[in-house]
Amino acid sequence: MASSPETCKKPHAVLVPFPTQGHLNPFLKLAKLLHHTGFHITYVNTEFNHTRLLNSKGSSVLENLPDFFSRPSQMGCRLPTVMPRRAFQLCANGVMAFTLEAALEINVPYVMFWTFGVCGFLSLKLFADLTDRGITPFKDSSYLTDGSLETVVDWVPGLKNFRYKNVASFIQTTNPNDYMLVFIKGEIEAISRASAIILYTFDTLERDLLDTLSPLFPPIYAIGPLQPLVDQISAKTAVSSMDFSLWRADDECIEWLSSKEQNSVIYVNFGSIAVLTPSQIQELALGLAESKKNFLWILRPDLIKGNSGILPPDFTAETKDRGLILSWCRQEKVLNHPSVGGFLTHCGWNSVIEGITAGVPFLCLPQVSDQPANCWSICSEWEIGLEISKDFKKERSWSGLRGVVGWGEWEGDEEESNGLEETGSRGHR
Repeated sequence: MASSPETCKKPHAVLVPFPTQGHLNPFLKLAKLLHHTGFHITYVNTEFNHTRLLNSKGSSVLENLPDFFSRPSQMGCRLPTVMPRRAFQLCANGVMAFTLEAALEINVPYVMFWTFGVCGFLSLKLFADLTDRGITPFKDSSYLTDGSLETVVDWVPGLKNFRYKNVASFIQTTNPNDYMLVFIKGEIEAISRASAIILYTFDTLERDLLDTLSPLFPPIYAIGPLQPLVDQISAKTAVSSMDFSLWRADDECIEWLSSKEQNSVIYVNFGSIAVLTPSQIQELALGLAESKKNFLWILRPDLIKGNSGILPPDFTAETKDRGLILSWCRQEKVLNHPSVGGFLTHCGWNSVIEGITAGVPFLCLPQVSDQPANCWSICSEWEIGLEISKDFKKERSWSGLRGVVGWGEWEGDEEESNGLEETGSRGHR
């Protein structure tokens, strides 16, 4: 990467996101904001994702950007020779702790950006606690049925009725050599060596838990929600307004949403990684059909585990006037559309932040990682959502859909949702 004299005078931040959709966009938003305030930015991308970005956005989308590294595995050995030593910071994803060694080698500040909320981040700390206490890995698979996962975590202030099942999903193993068990424990141990930690949340949303965490770790800062700040950037160029979508978004849904009544559509999206079983897809489809509600369903080609699980017979014909199925969309634009009245989600943190900012109630089907903790926050702490279990049947999804769209059975909770929406809009100030 060539550096002009002007560039060398700027503070230089290198951003290294974990290379999946849910981490790339928060890092890109942070990069835009830092660049807007005068930083020179290096955004480290993988060759695979770089190719996917060009395929989804068009080959000209990055024409105005200088070359950048596409192989993070080579970054550690090359950083000392190619990066300026002064005015330089390394900001890496919370699950990219290998970059810490590169920062230490060239003696620059190392900031961990966890694209989690406080509760999700705390659930990783609890993950380490349960390991240290000898609770996980579990002795045998009976933990799945004997009520062990319903045990309440009673040693953390601010967590009410938070159970083992709400802790990061990686604790649910009987194998002491489980890859994720070992990996996450190593990532948690690296936290204490960081110069600072930033979390993708905002004070007014999780203040009490943030106060609980602060004495345990290096300086922690809440920086969300980022989108309202990005929206305020005056210099709107093709690059500054770009998101980091690895799928080609279909915008036909906006016109379709505009044809529906206000708060009448359930938006269904399980993010970029979650995989559902064929039976879950079948039951969800039946629930959508029998709910008689309008719906926009984002059905990724790789969402279904295995080759079966095609939608039930007659589903398309039965729902053609009130349902739209697409492979991908611009989620923030959809959630802020006035016709959207509910969000059926896997509880990925990006989706949670975007739903709160839009003031949309949730129907929760958490899958992995921090998602069970996020579900706890939505349903138990903020009371702006309902949870359905992974083994749900159509009757449960049907009743949940009826309850969440337009708030149906939820007496009084609309004020709670609107209050959090206002909190989200104020959080960036």
